[in-house]
Order: sequence, then C-alpha cells, then structure tokens
Amino acid sequence: VQLVESGGGLVQPGEFLRLSCEASGSIFSINAMVWYRQAPGKQRELVAQITSGDSTNYADSVKGRFTISRDNAKKMVWLQMNSLKSEDTAVYYCNMKGKRKVWGLRDFDSWGQGTQVTVSS
Repeated sequence: VQLVESGGGLVQPGEFLRLSCEASGSIFSINAMVWYRQAPGKQRELVAQITSGDSTNYADSVKGRFTISRDNAKKMVWLQMNSLKSEDTAVYYCNMKGKRKVWGLRDFDSWGQGTQVTVSS
C-alpha cells in the first residue's frame, strides 16, 4: 500500500495549509488514519488521528487549530491546519493501518514520504 502526501509549503504565522494523503493498492479496509510530524532535532510526534468510526484525537498543541478528516471511498485523509505557528514547522507524515487483499487479507501499516511545512515570517 502506497501513501502520497501533498499540500505542504511555506506560510507565514497565522496562515493556513491543508495537507492531503491518498492511499493506493489492493486495500480492503483502512482503520486508523494518522498524521505525525517531526521537527529538526526532535522525535516524531502524533498530531492527529481518526478512526474508521470517525473518532478523532489531537495533540494538545494543535487542538482547536487543526482538523483531521477522511473519505473512505477515496482512501484519503486530510489535515486542515489553521492559525499556524512557527513551532508547527516540521515534516508531516501520513500513516494508515488496515487490511490489504493479498491471498486473503493481510495487515498493512504504511507511511507516506513526508511533506515539509514551514511557518516563518
């Protein structure tokens, strides 16, 4: 299963970006869809996740500013990031877990290549 992210870029503080992640491959079902980020010199951290039942969870640092959403039919997840701050600067990674169709059903746990988000004046 391959994941491709898009939507990163350079913005000023207070502006917004919308990240997208699309999955492809022989996918039977996708359970959790998660956005992580990793800033230079820091560990990768969970930003937001959404379950197959549309339950969401956010890092405290982004609550009220970021919104995660998904479309199961399109096999996509988005991260709407508003009121961006310099501390949001990082490479953002998409992660999906679920079942793929390979001689029956097999678990998959796939990552995207990452997209750079830079917030700077």
